[in-house]
Amino acid sequence: MKDLMVVVLDVGKTMAKASLWDAAGRLVRRVVRPNARGLPVEYPALDAAGIEVWFGEVLKQFASLGRIGAIIPVAHGAAAAIVRDGALAAPPMDYEYEPSPADREAYHRQRDAFSHTGSPAMGLALNLGQQLHCLEAMRPDLLTGDAMILPWPQYWAWVLSGVAASEVTSLGSHTDLWSPARCGASDMAVRRGWAARLAPLRKASEALGPISRAWAKRTGLPDDVQVYVGLHDSNAALYAARGFPEIADQDATVISTGTWFVSMRSLGSGSAFDLRTLPDDRNCLVNVDTEGRPAPTALFMGGREIELLGGAGIDAPERQNPMMAAIQTVVSQDMAVTPTMAPGTGPFPHGRGGWTRAAADASESGAAIALYAALMCDVGLDLIGANGPVLIDGRFGRCDPFTRALASLRPHARVFIGGEESDVSFGALRVVRPHLRPNLELKEVSPLGQDLNSYRSMWRDRISAS
Repeated sequence: MKDLMVVVLDVGKTMAKASLWDAAGRLVRRVVRPNARGLPVEYPALDAAGIEVWFGEVLKQFASLGRIGAIIPVAHGAAAAIVRDGALAAPPMDYEYEPSPADREAYHRQRDAFSHTGSPAMGLALNLGQQLHCLEAMRPDLLTGDAMILPWPQYWAWVLSGVAASEVTSLGSHTDLWSPARCGASDMAVRRGWAARLAPLRKASEALGPISRAWAKRTGLPDDVQVYVGLHDSNAALYAARGFPEIADQDATVISTGTWFVSMRSLGSGSAFDLRTLPDDRNCLVNVDTEGRPAPTALFMGGREIELLGGAGIDAPERQNPMMAAIQTVVSQDMAVTPTMAPGTGPFPHGRGGWTRAAADASESGAAIALYAALMCDVGLDLIGANGPVLIDGRFGRCDPFTRALASLRPHARVFIGGEESDVSFGALRVVRPHLRPNLELKEVSPLGQDLNSYRSMWRDRISAS
């Protein structure tokens, strides 16, 4: 089976991506689809049906390109599916659902301490337990009979194979359902009966079994294609990073950039971190890696904030030089963005975001937005105690003002960017084919030619004052 191709299904919040990789670890094809957002039922729901139809058509295309031996799903950590009687019992909730004050208060009275779960109390419905609490209130009969709770990546594995599983990186992603120290379900998950409804725990690297006959017929794939358990997307990026000698088993941090900017620190061999030093009110949390080890993490809704600020194209190649040229003006005029544009998220969840002064043109605004992203990442890295190399993964690794500003702000750390072989999909591929190593070298980022210390100090002072 090692000489066959692998398909990775990456279900992000904003985009669904499918990629096909050959036996040597080279990307053959990648297809991307924007997800429908906030589908209305009693609550905003994820586009499970639309993604399934799209992925079936993509697999038909991939089947014509070579012999496929495996499929592995990855997905974001703030979603789950409840299946009953062999079907979805309810549409999966979109984490941008806003619980009522009464629902939020009732749920928060039942949450375990941050020291037990590593899950902070997050806004909207970003804690999976909050989603389950609201769903049960809306549909009291939801978790009855043979109902099972499947983390979002494992839902897709179940769709393809018919075999239900849970997995530790997905359960350990700010769900309130997991205790990293215990390596088991949280006290609240047990009290609420949710632990008993979790599908059996399996490793991300385990094959659940062959693709179902229905999916083989639907797609033209051989009926012996193996479906793997899969994992949380940011953990897949971390696993990809460990394939590089600059990261490997040392204390290092991967910043996965997309709708969310997730800074996840891999403690490495012999590293230690006092998890009690993590603040529970600044969107820090304890993720769990594929080996079950804690991974201190800081996050903010970077991609969404960039979009809200009008900077959606700051990763476009043609914009890099004009934005780089505008940085000196932006810094000298103290033109800056203050947090937070996505209320309730990030290291300054109660901040009201805005501009210190208006930009003259798109180049200045783009440069200021990129610097804002770097300043926010810099804060997150401080919060998780990051002191080793940093690898920036995802689309915003193509934004030079962002990456070079971060390198300037972290002069004692080597900052790298990767490519298609350092991203979430390649990490998932390595879970299936752990012998694979990237076919490219990481690119080390050069700091900007100007000092950002004063700019950072004024930015942080302004936040403290407000």
